[in-house]
Amino acid sequence: MPDQDPSADSQEPSILDTGTTEPAPDSEETSAPPESSGAQASPSTEEAASPSDTEPSETDELHFEDDDLAEKLRHSDEDQLDNAPFGIIKVDDEGEVEFFNQYESELSGMDPEEVLGRNFFTQVAPCTNNRLFRGRFKKGVRRGELDETFTYTYTYKMRPTLVDVHMYRDEAGHNWITVQKY
Repeated sequence: MPDQDPSADSQEPSILDTGTTEPAPDSEETSAPPESSGAQASPSTEEAASPSDTEPSETDELHFEDDDLAEKLRHSDEDQLDNAPFGIIKVDDEGEVEFFNQYESELSGMDPEEVLGRNFFTQVAPCTNNRLFRGRFKKGVRRGELDETFTYTYTYKMRPTLVDVHMYRDEAGHNWITVQKY
């Protein structure tokens, strides 16, 4: 019988090899949790990558539909604002342009340098100088609470362009006009 056991062991090693193969996956499964730990290490790596990717990821975090977009805009740097996938215009309480991003520049055909310091409603986009657009802006500034969303058609210096507009006033009192083309 011991002789059979070794031959059985010979057969069993085949079975055990299969079993060993099974434990090997178990070992791999045991390795899998460390890989999960590795996956946890990967987020650390991703976190390590995040600082290098901080600027793009923060830009990617700017979404036109965000409820807290005004605060995200306030805390973003000019490069992040400039690379956002929608138009961003920062204006003072009178409508004077303080920032005009690249998306809005391409949409309007106007260079950001030429619009800075000019009145958005009367000099940059006179098609917005009406009750529907500027009227909402002025009312929100008077209240100290600007949070207006509406669909609008830009017509100045371009063919009619349908856009969604969201006007915000952030906690620091900065006014933002964001524009998403359909």
